[in-house]
Amino acid sequence: METPRMYTEFARYWPVISDPADYAEEARHWRDALRSRLGPGRHEILELGVGGGNNLSHLTGDFQATAVDLSGQMIEMARALNPDVTFHVGDMRSVRLERKFKAVIIHDAISYMVSEDDLRATFATAVAHLDPGGLFVTSPDWLTETFTDPFVNTGTNVGDGVTFTLVEYTWDPDPADTTIDSLTWYLIREQGRLRVEQDRHVTGLFPRQTWLDLLDEAGFSVELVNYPVHEDARQAHLFVGTLRPA
Repeated sequence: METPRMYTEFARYWPVISDPADYAEEARHWRDALRSRLGPGRHEILELGVGGGNNLSHLTGDFQATAVDLSGQMIEMARALNPDVTFHVGDMRSVRLERKFKAVIIHDAISYMVSEDDLRATFATAVAHLDPGGLFVTSPDWLTETFTDPFVNTGTNVGDGVTFTLVEYTWDPDPADTTIDSLTWYLIREQGRLRVEQDRHVTGLFPRQTWLDLLDEAGFSVELVNYPVHEDARQAHLFVGTLRPA
């Protein structure tokens, strides 16, 4: 799995591209899903694929967090935003921290799992870090049932002397496989100059039933929780799994 340039050479622009304040409404749903099932207390949670840490920044007031990401550059961004969080570089499919948490969460980074084997490996990571009764919460960007081909997204953000415009075109080159392709252009205006860079994000696309079946196979009893945070059909649900006794 090739890491997109966004998360390596362009990671330093993340605070401009993505404002943590924009995640407040999303994070409320995650907090409610966790709190209503875990009960009171400052429970320990693990986020896999934390990225820039924007969603997590709204949860650390309630929970003690540890976080993992594949990109050391993105962890630097996340650490600046979440100084009290413990971070590790690792792959969500294989990382093992040799300890347990009350909950494991994966925000939209789960979308980078492009095969059923990727999902199985990631769910196994969650299981390895939970005791029976522990929670696993995730939300893919798209399901086969909700994806609109093509999906076009644009936006411009300004900050720290940089104007960053993103143009994203997401399509499904082969409906017979389990991936979709996002071609992305970054228009970066900085120090009086404009440059255009291209990136590519390959992400997974699976039917809702595949998610439910694989989570059940991993040992989770699953609830679908409404997650109305986008005007389009992205991330329409949280998948909330409770780990069954072995």
